[in-house]
Amino acid sequence: MLSESIHPLFTYHTLQNGLQCVIRYSTRTAEYCGLAINAGSRDDFAGMEGLAHFVEHTIFKGTSHRRAGHILNRMESVGGELNAYTTKELTMIYSVFPPKNLQRAMELIADLVAYSRFPDSELKKEREVVADEIDTYLDMPSDAVYDDFEDLVFAGSSLGHNILGSKKSIELFTSETCREYVSRNYVPGNMVLFYQGPEKPDKVINMAIRYFGVLNHPVPERNRCKPLCVDPFDVTRNIDSHQAHCVIGGRIPDMYSPNRTAIALLANVIGGPGMNSLLNVALREKRGLVYGVEATAQFLTDAGLFTIYFGCDPEDASRCARLVDSVLRHVLDTPLSGAALERAKRQYKGQMELSHDSSEQTALGAARAVLHHGGALSLAEMTERVESLTAEDMRMAAELMFGSRLSRLTLH
Repeated sequence: MLSESIHPLFTYHTLQNGLQCVIRYSTRTAEYCGLAINAGSRDDFAGMEGLAHFVEHTIFKGTSHRRAGHILNRMESVGGELNAYTTKELTMIYSVFPPKNLQRAMELIADLVAYSRFPDSELKKEREVVADEIDTYLDMPSDAVYDDFEDLVFAGSSLGHNILGSKKSIELFTSETCREYVSRNYVPGNMVLFYQGPEKPDKVINMAIRYFGVLNHPVPERNRCKPLCVDPFDVTRNIDSHQAHCVIGGRIPDMYSPNRTAIALLANVIGGPGMNSLLNVALREKRGLVYGVEATAQFLTDAGLFTIYFGCDPEDASRCARLVDSVLRHVLDTPLSGAALERAKRQYKGQMELSHDSSEQTALGAARAVLHHGGALSLAEMTERVESLTAEDMRMAAELMFGSRLSRLTLH
């Protein structure tokens, strides 16, 4: 049995075992199929930081039916790819492939989720790969400063550790550990199967029943605790770098907040990818103080984080921080004019359109939306949300983002 609902762009189904399916019709050459799994680094077992990421790496290393080499070549041999990534709350396993290869992709992904064995010989090799990844990450302070900042902001919670884990923690992972993690988290009620391509929904769902309908459906075990708020901090760490890398930010509402769209728009105005962002103009274009500056709003299921990053010469770090504070105070004290708000909306909508032009982003975005919100939005629906924002919405967003004292971490 399955339940079905129809949307102008999406078809939704739920299999009897609880696996949700979302199908997006597309006539583009590249097709996508995969699983969005509601499990990420915050679901690592206690004392085993990095486990979710390690499982994502090693799930391709052999099943009861296939060796690692067979898995590697299954999609590559027809010109496709098999990909995966891990975030704080999500694991994505998916394939992109040319037409007429959906069955090949779906059968392979089902095999990985249901029958991965995590052989010890492969785990040993993959530990070395992940250890190298950790070294590379540590050699990139522009990336490390974000994770170190999150560790401080989310201290004491499962959100407060690096997705990769540490060289010490990855030595603890065994075949049994990996299989236990999968059995707890890679279950139908905790996943969304997605497909984007020209195949008819009935055909896709029949394949889903064939390959995923046999999965057991225990209730996912969850040990997620909402992170507590920490006092604002100002921390400087010496890493013997010729550059200073600084993150300024604080907590914001979670992904279910009615203020989410306004916060995202204001973050774009302050430090989005456009060269006309307030911070880029103030710090780079006018004064030439920074190598780069950006603002980001990150939304999780029970928390959110607003951050501003800039990289500069160490002697300019304090001045740049003061300029950031000045820009934020101006935004807080001076409401956006009607014309400025319309310009901000127009730019943001244009960026959304360009992002929506990416087949991969639309496919993965639909899966994430179903996983967390029960359904996906069309570009028109997202645009309508942006259009509806008022100056008062933006004022409230500013208050939520930086109405209170922000924290700062500097590495140099």
